[in-house]
Amino acid sequence: MTSTATPVADPAAFVVLHLGLGSFHRAHQAVYLQALHDAGDLRWTLAGANIRPDMADVMAALQAQGGRYTLETVSPSAEYRYRRIDAIRDVLPYEPTLAAVIARGADPATRILSFTVTEAGYYLDAHHRLDLSFADLAADIDRARRGEAGQTIYGAVCAILRARQAAGAGPITLLNCDNLRHNGERFRGGLLEFMERIGDLALRDWTLANTTSPNAMVDRITPRPPPELRARVLQATGWNDAAPVTGESFIQWVIEDDFIAGRPDWARVGVQLVDSVVPYEEAKIRLLNATHSCIAWAGTLIGLQFIHEGTHTPAIRQMAYDYVTDDVIPCLDHSDTSGAPSPVDLPAYRDVVLDRFGNPAIRDTNQRVAADGFSKIPGFIAPTVRERLGRSEPIDSVAMLPALFLAFLQRWHAGALPYAYQDQGMDEALAHAICDAVDPVAAFCADTGLWGPLAGDARLVDAVRRASARVTGFVASAA
Repeated sequence: MTSTATPVADPAAFVVLHLGLGSFHRAHQAVYLQALHDAGDLRWTLAGANIRPDMADVMAALQAQGGRYTLETVSPSAEYRYRRIDAIRDVLPYEPTLAAVIARGADPATRILSFTVTEAGYYLDAHHRLDLSFADLAADIDRARRGEAGQTIYGAVCAILRARQAAGAGPITLLNCDNLRHNGERFRGGLLEFMERIGDLALRDWTLANTTSPNAMVDRITPRPPPELRARVLQATGWNDAAPVTGESFIQWVIEDDFIAGRPDWARVGVQLVDSVVPYEEAKIRLLNATHSCIAWAGTLIGLQFIHEGTHTPAIRQMAYDYVTDDVIPCLDHSDTSGAPSPVDLPAYRDVVLDRFGNPAIRDTNQRVAADGFSKIPGFIAPTVRERLGRSEPIDSVAMLPALFLAFLQRWHAGALPYAYQDQGMDEALAHAICDAVDPVAAFCADTGLWGPLAGDARLVDAVRRASARVTGFVASAA
């Protein structure tokens, strides 16, 4: 490993620049740095920005409040707590050139560039290469060739690293804070390919020598702030906060300790710094993220609005439980090819996850969790299918998840969903074609974007067909 926490006595010596000041970052990474500040360690602060013109009201509120906001957390036993977070010391306003963001990234004091991106926001195909069919990615390549910043993560980071290289500002760690599997490795591959495509091989070589990209796993359920949150915060704290966030009491962050230019002393406040994040990442993605989607798709199909409602519906909870117990735990009970046991107590983790999902105070919506299914099938679900079939084992329980998503997709196709469905990875024409096919199950299972080498496998088709019949019965029984 390249470093440990930097032993500097001067306060606020170093900066983490974070891209994506949404609710998750402010309920997660910022909270860990706040804990260090509360313990008297002020060596690192946060600067934050967005690289797209979204969240304008929240960004304006954060700027007006000097980066300060309130975090509300709720335990499964409905214990509410409120905490003022002021670790974000600089909120950089959005403007299309990203000039202020680039300048901050090129400052020698900035030693970590972190970011929160959805799975689809990396624009990677099944072979972990850039998918140039996305217009905004192709547009960013053209912008970068002209020396301009862009609105994708690659276009923004490329512009920051160019400026840092030109300024001689030194090395920097690029830190993912999201749910993409092997996120540091895959982002790094996409970034280097982006630099190659724009013809800047000097920047690629500088990046190889002057950056690291540790893999990381993050976890805290953070719903969109409900309209009534501001009033709750005012009543509980007396502060009329225009940018509060809410989340569950549970929090976890596991990072590979591969920082090229120092890092905060995160281990002091509960961050797990490890040699390999893989077993933690696989447990979280397959046990938590996939199960979350299962509950959201199933709940939507029977008219529920919130995740906790589906979790407390016996048939849905059983689907989720069986998926983890029958198919996921047998895949993950050994963390690597050496046969070493997983460091995660998988049955206990399963039970904790379901308890967390059942927290009625969180009021996490099916709409939020159901999003981006075209990225979640290949990222969260297909690996378990592939491993089970590779060992000639049944996939009856895991097949329920793609069957639920197909039924959900058919509702979308018919215009019958109760909310607007958002999916950055979906080709709408292809999705409609799947639903219009004479055999939608076969068409769905034949899509290589969803299934990769498994596409069209007769065992997959048969299992999803049987599962689809069970989903139809489940929906009918709930009517």
